[in-house]
Amino acid sequence: MNARLKAIYESASTLFIRQGYSRTQISHIAQAVGVSVGTIYHDFSGKKEIMQFVLKCTIEPDFMEKNLKRPINEEVFEGLEMEIEETFTTVLRDFSEQSARPETSFSAFISDAFDLVARYAAGLLFIEKNQYEFEKLAGYYRDFRNRFFETMTFYFNQYIERGVIRKPHFPQYAVTHIIETITWWGVDIRYSAFNQLDISKEQAREVVLDNLVPAYTCAHAGK
Repeated sequence: MNARLKAIYESASTLFIRQGYSRTQISHIAQAVGVSVGTIYHDFSGKKEIMQFVLKCTIEPDFMEKNLKRPINEEVFEGLEMEIEETFTTVLRDFSEQSARPETSFSAFISDAFDLVARYAAGLLFIEKNQYEFEKLAGYYRDFRNRFFETMTFYFNQYIERGVIRKPHFPQYAVTHIIETITWWGVDIRYSAFNQLDISKEQAREVVLDNLVPAYTCAHAGK
């Protein structure tokens, strides 16, 4: 893996999320990485290509390991928006198929939901924080969020009907609570939380499971 590209990815992701894409300049990214502006332009044609690189690496982590011609230009990212839309569709389908299996425990259901959200953290937060600059991506993201909520709600109700978890007084708000907890620990804590914690994804997952599973699991039922 190219260490400098990884540093640019991480620094640019954080800046685009915290202060916004439009307010972030190449000089800000260079300063965060600890290199000159010229070095950034040696690797990328401009800020737009860095943004596209962030999104591409979010949906395809191995992309960072490719031997790309420098400076990386926009041609490399042709069809990226369509790839993002297809990724949203694919990951939701796979999550739903896994959740539909009778052997999938409530604990595994929550863990899978956490992994889905945490895996695409940088891309999801980038779109959320910059939705007015990238309206088409924001539309894909809103559709993804709505379908994710519907999928979580459907299987949450399935676990209630099977007696695995208790029925909350307000099931619809319970699902929101679960999703927001997963999102905070899987996404926000790494990029936008006011008080960031030095915690690994694995540790964050354990915190989520330790708090959500006992809160909803019936006393007589297994996890």
